[in-house]
Amino acid sequence: MDNNSIYKFDVQTLNGEEISLSAYKNKVLLVVNTASQCGFTPQLKDLVSLKNQFKETDFEILAFPSNDFGGQEPLEGAEIATFCENVGTNYPVFEKIRVRGPYAHPLYQFFANKKDNGNLKSVPRWNFHKFLIDRTGHVTDFYYPFTKPTSSKIRKKIERLLQAAL
Repeated sequence: MDNNSIYKFDVQTLNGEEISLSAYKNKVLLVVNTASQCGFTPQLKDLVSLKNQFKETDFEILAFPSNDFGGQEPLEGAEIATFCENVGTNYPVFEKIRVRGPYAHPLYQFFANKKDNGNLKSVPRWNFHKFLIDRTGHVTDFYYPFTKPTSSKIRKKIERLLQAAL
């Protein structure tokens, strides 16, 4: 397996089921650390819009709730699931994880280490930091929280990655 891809990582769903990110092979992914009580929380609905825009394609959003910034994700498991249902999320939301520091989830340690991922070094400085992953599982770009998921910058890059041959 390609060591520079995210496919080597396992993650847990909100109901505790472990899945491999290799389940998303050949898809373009937007990985986002989320929180239910953040000034950027309205971006959850923007993510729904983005997913709808690309619903007929091999695009997926993966949301990872995190309480690393200002205690803005106090919810757990089923509470997060209920909150996300109320927002209308149409993309997978995983268990709450750490996204920075020594206890960060291995996926986020990978994003923070250019030597590991082969392309960039980026550590979320707040909620709704976004990583764009190509069809081969490689990190291609990242966006700070103030860049809305529906921005033309993100949409155009997704379109380019979707058009790229496997």
